[in-house]
Amino acid sequence: MYLVSACLAGFRTRYDGGDCLDSNIQTLIAEGKAIPICPEQLGGLPTPREPIGLVDGDGEALLNGVARALGNESKKDYTTNLIRGAQEALNIARIYKVKGAFMKDGSPSCGFNCIKAGNDKISGVGVTTAILKRAGIKML
Repeated sequence: MYLVSACLAGFRTRYDGGDCLDSNIQTLIAEGKAIPICPEQLGGLPTPREPIGLVDGDGEALLNGVARALGNESKKDYTTNLIRGAQEALNIARIYKVKGAFMKDGSPSCGFNCIKAGNDKISGVGVTTAILKRAGIKML
């Protein structure tokens, strides 16, 4: 069983209300092999929502208390929401004995190679990816 970013499955969960449909991900779900999640929604954020970027580091740094998640325009602190959503994603992964995840790169939650840092993309992992990797779940 896999976790997948809901936007990759065609759900309109992106910050802008859009999706990033990947037909291979949709097939995994249709075959009962994957569970779609949106960590931002699991953390209590609406869709659409303000774009969020990580400041002072990536998801690992945020979990270590160094970085923060801030709204790009408002500068509102969304750190608690992203951590809550990551923890809920991990809970789901544990319930379903998930061993791997297909996440949306570039996201402050799901990024696995790069993340949003303000209006820029930087190398690093998102908060949910960081917490899943710490639990031994592979990014695919």
